[in-house]
Amino acid sequence: MDTFFRIGTRWLAGLALLAAAAFADAGALVPVHAIQGPGARSPLAGRRVVTEGAVTLVTSNGFFLQEADGADAGRASRGIFVFTGDAPAVAARQCVRLAGRAVEFNAGAANNRETLAHPVTELHDVTDLQALRSDCDIAPVALAWPLPEGESLERHEGMLVTLTGPFTVQQNFFLGRFGQLTLASGGRLRVPTDVVRPGAPARALARANARRSLVLDDGSALQFLAPTPYLADDGSVRAGDTLTEVTGVIDYGLASARADGPGTWKIHPARPPRFARANPRSPGPASVGGDLRIAAANLDNFFATLADGHGRCGPRRLASDCRGARNAAEFERQRAKIVEMLAALDADVVALMEIENDGGPALQGLVDALNARNGAATWDVVGEPPGGSGGDAIRVAMLYKPVRVAPFGPPRFDRDPVHNRPPLAQAFVVPGGGAGFNLIAGHFKSRRCDAAEGADADRGDLQGCWNHRRLLQARALARFAAVVARANGVTDTLLVGDFNAYAREDPPAALAAKGFADQAVRFDPVGYSYVFDGAAGRLDGVFANPAMAARVTGVATWHVDADEPELLDYAFALRASGASSTSPWTATPWRASDHDPVVVGVRLRKPAGVAAR
Repeated sequence: MDTFFRIGTRWLAGLALLAAAAFADAGALVPVHAIQGPGARSPLAGRRVVTEGAVTLVTSNGFFLQEADGADAGRASRGIFVFTGDAPAVAARQCVRLAGRAVEFNAGAANNRETLAHPVTELHDVTDLQALRSDCDIAPVALAWPLPEGESLERHEGMLVTLTGPFTVQQNFFLGRFGQLTLASGGRLRVPTDVVRPGAPARALARANARRSLVLDDGSALQFLAPTPYLADDGSVRAGDTLTEVTGVIDYGLASARADGPGTWKIHPARPPRFARANPRSPGPASVGGDLRIAAANLDNFFATLADGHGRCGPRRLASDCRGARNAAEFERQRAKIVEMLAALDADVVALMEIENDGGPALQGLVDALNARNGAATWDVVGEPPGGSGGDAIRVAMLYKPVRVAPFGPPRFDRDPVHNRPPLAQAFVVPGGGAGFNLIAGHFKSRRCDAAEGADADRGDLQGCWNHRRLLQARALARFAAVVARANGVTDTLLVGDFNAYAREDPPAALAAKGFADQAVRFDPVGYSYVFDGAAGRLDGVFANPAMAARVTGVATWHVDADEPELLDYAFALRASGASSTSPWTATPWRASDHDPVVVGVRLRKPAGVAAR
């Protein structure tokens, strides 16, 4: 009986679509649900239709239209987007009638398989737009999120809905440019390979993450709008902030700035969403104990040479190798934010990643600015070993406070050619008779797929490109650590830096196999230092051999960067036209970089008069 009912329902639906097509050809009124049809594509695509309904939301280039009576719509959506090209002369709650051509709009590139599989049914080439009346209210459809397994938002495309969460903000990277936030139910989304091993387990978690996610979009096709939507009184909306529910219209589009990038379901709010600051800012990192603090910070391309097309950067002396600030004003803003962030870390030694490989001026200029902030001679630099800092445009470096620690033995680079950015090693001792230790800072190959091939190509296990190179770099780093320990006569060794690998991936596993335990996971198993594609994970690691692990008293990641909108960084490009010259700007540590800094507490034999912190 149930099978007969389903077959009969499909047969009746088919008759209804045939009738709708006949009405369309005759110029009769066609309901929205008949234009949408029960599948991903309209049965009337390419045909001109006349329809009517209530305006639920007006955008910068059109409006959403929904039929008031959809009791017989079945699985077909009762809403549709009407594209006008610019701001339309309609208002929400108006009932309107119009003629238009039904089209299937691909939000991505012509060869984007993901967006091609989810075309958006729209009406284009609109004529005969008439306002019928102004009291047409549409009640939103209430939907719990995520939808049940196997369900899709396709049947609600273009419709007014209320999604009940609660939702957590996962990503705000595109807030300044596109007015978008990535939301998900069930708390923070984790990068799959930060939680489970690569391959099938990671792919399963990625699918589960996708089911929980959607994008909150401001509904405008314009970029860099002012004022920026969704910001709180402090000028931010942080990843980790929450939202109980959201009422708006369902749409589908790109989830990135690339036309060949992934697509996702979106909701354009019809009512202002109310965010709660569930992830408050903290003035500094949490306490890590011990009597010495070691930090690691990725500076997101700190270059003293401007990327203005005229400078020449890196060992290759190419303008294309210049990164970071594009003019003097941006450079001052970038340096000011970094100085405030580094000062707030209150560390005794800091390893730095992504600083210009220029032989010293960029690093020395940063130290001079820090000393102007903290007091003359507060900070000094670890010298650059002979032979240069490798062939990349960026390098790793170290700063230290001479009153707290003293370097002994020479600084060393690992010259293994597997490294595009040689790891830097320096031994330190606490003045007055403290235990010595080796600190090694590394920055492994990035996950971008530029020129990746063979073993370094993306293998589909969610470790990204160049994983094989990072694995070889991890093994080389362990060998280098053994060489450094023997040369310095010091066993205790700490590895820090941007390893571009998440906690359950091959490079951390290789370090663990060589006796270097993950201290960040030890003290904060669910910690993270980076947010990408709407998920949080730890790219910035802390690894210790057994002797050093016994001295580590705590690890804290300060979420000063990764949870903040990119809109808040130093660059003028992310702000609306004119905003960079009219908006007041103050030097704060928030979004000084795209990575969160990590602080490690270490207990050494304390000289008299030095208190634990």
